Amino acid sequence: MTLPSEPLRVLVVDDTVVYRKIVSDVLMELPDVQVVGTAHNGKAALFKINSLQPDLLTLDIEMPEMNGLEVLQHLQSESSRVGAIMLSTLTHEGGAMTMRALELGAFDFIPKPQSGTMAKNREAVKATLVPMLKAFVRYRRIKDRLSPFTKRAQVIRPRRQAVAGTTAISRGVVANAAIIAIGISTGGPNALARMLPQLPSDIGVPIVIVQHMPPLFTQSLANSLNSKCAIEVREAKNGEPLQPNVAYIAPGGRQMKIVAGADGKQRVFKITDDPPMNNCKPSVDYLFRSVADHYVGRATGVIMTGMGSDGTQGLKQMKNNGATIIAQDESTCVVFGMPKEPIEIGIVDVVAPLERIAAEIIKTVARTPSLIGTRAIEQNHHQQ
Repeated sequence: MTLPSEPLRVLVVDDTVVYRKIVSDVLMELPDVQVVGTAHNGKAALFKINSLQPDLLTLDIEMPEMNGLEVLQHLQSESSRVGAIMLSTLTHEGGAMTMRALELGAFDFIPKPQSGTMAKNREAVKATLVPMLKAFVRYRRIKDRLSPFTKRAQVIRPRRQAVAGTTAISRGVVANAAIIAIGISTGGPNALARMLPQLPSDIGVPIVIVQHMPPLFTQSLANSLNSKCAIEVREAKNGEPLQPNVAYIAPGGRQMKIVAGADGKQRVFKITDDPPMNNCKPSVDYLFRSVADHYVGRATGVIMTGMGSDGTQGLKQMKNNGATIIAQDESTCVVFGMPKEPIEIGIVDVVAPLERIAAEIIKTVARTPSLIGTRAIEQNHHQQ
């Protein structure tokens, strides 16, 4: 594991001795990480932050005296650069609190293992935490290197290249999409909370989304986004027909694809327990491949912030079948993993900062949204 030249200083905050030990043991195995201390609640953590100067907290959400959300609120009010990775329980309440933690600036979260031996739980935490630490360090380096995002950030329309297994399509962005397919991971809840409210209520097409999350958490995400958006946002259900002006989120821990309905014309969701793809369940590739099959020449693929490369193969197939591809730019990604490869191999039509993605999506949609909706987006960009 390659982290900074100076060790990453981590403060472990949890009200249970077991999880303080599990997380501390995992971190102490890593050569470029220094566990500077532990704390049993948020109040103790804030006291120790001042003296220990950590770069990062591993932060339990539910704690006595001061919980993880209150710690994040304090850090936000102090404009602190201390990062946080949350430890969340796999419950509906835990999911809702985790969505709030991400809104308050937490980098990401780890679901607490609910069963198994201490050794197995330790391995589960390690498998999730180690790549997350790498992503956190890269995120900090990129944010320090890149100038802050402003409204002058440019939308880039790359010149198309021929890609192995992909037909290069020599056309500009055309308003022919009958579906919008979005793949997103680390940093996704906040990115979606900023982007989806910019879409008008009458966009006229369904939107399908894979956000890498465990069970229960995707329902909390859908509820949170639904309260912010003009379109309806909900977790998809097996057999449900796709409807325009609705954004559907793939259920956590399941796979989601689109299939033909009984009449052969309508498209419906099929939610399965098929194995992970790219170690992901739900997987972006799994969804995107079905979009490519059922919306030939009538789809827009959007790839946004996230670790890994899930989505690249599905985007190749969508591009081969005539889709328009939009990618989030590096400067506004929390992790520039998922958009990176599609951009580099030349299958992306538009590279845009987060605040311009909604406008670029609208340009590709077959049904032009109302002037009111378009003006609302333009006004939003002007204010920013």
